[in-house]
Amino acid sequence: MKEIKVNRIKDVLEQKGATNNDLVRHLNVKKETVSRWVNNKQQPTVNTLNDIAEYLRVDIRDLLYPSNWKDSLIPPFEKDKNKKK
Repeated sequence: MKEIKVNRIKDVLEQKGATNNDLVRHLNVKKETVSRWVNNKQQPTVNTLNDIAEYLRVDIRDLLYPSNWKDSLIPPFEKDKNKKK
């Protein structure tokens, strides 16, 4: 199965010249936690993503990979027009 990367924290840290240890100190979390985030083994909460974005002075969207919804095999959402409101 193909590994799906959700966040770009590692890339943004490199672009900003920051390290995992900078996030550890700023967020007061364990090194292992940040390591799991930057390696996409685990994802931070939305609140934590927001804290990271503010710390790195980036838009929160910069921390996430865009979805490949155009290539998705899942049919698009369509509202059931026959369903009563």
